[in-house]
Amino acid sequence: MIGLQFSARTLGLYARLGFSHIHYGRRGRATWWHRHTFNMFRAAILLVCVVRIFADIDAWLGVFPWLYYWPILLAGMVLMMAAFASVNYLQAYMHDDWRSGIDPENRGRLLTAGPFARSRNPLFLAVMAGQLGFFLALPSVFSLMCLVVGGVVIGRQAREEEKALTLRFGEDYMAYCRRVPRWF
Repeated sequence: MIGLQFSARTLGLYARLGFSHIHYGRRGRATWWHRHTFNMFRAAILLVCVVRIFADIDAWLGVFPWLYYWPILLAGMVLMMAAFASVNYLQAYMHDDWRSGIDPENRGRLLTAGPFARSRNPLFLAVMAGQLGFFLALPSVFSLMCLVVGGVVIGRQAREEEKALTLRFGEDYMAYCRRVPRWF
């Protein structure tokens, strides 16, 4: 759901504003690899969810039977829905300043209020919560791999974005970093 919402939002913003809000970075660079890795996993997750409607592929996914109980599955679904709502809220909060990746045009302001007063990366936290929810809703080797790789990629992307924000906003951003933690 987050991937579909992300795509729809990006297309709508492009139609309205005339520029892409997705920035991959230069080919072969860390941010370019982060984006492609994340896209590959999003596509794999969508494919698995669709295929599971028509075929029993749980054995191929390596489902963990000791976690496959309704309270855990329900917790995962609730966490995914909360993450989806959070991503939507945060993107709306960011509004014109929302970008995916590092904008080479340096559009947007430094957001330090609201959810950004408690975490420098609340959107990434929401996405990681969705990944944890996916793991709980489908406890398997596949979803665990998605969770681990997603967490690593998001962590690396956060550090790359922090470097770019430090270059762009200088002391204002460094003072913000001293006041507000990266995650919690």
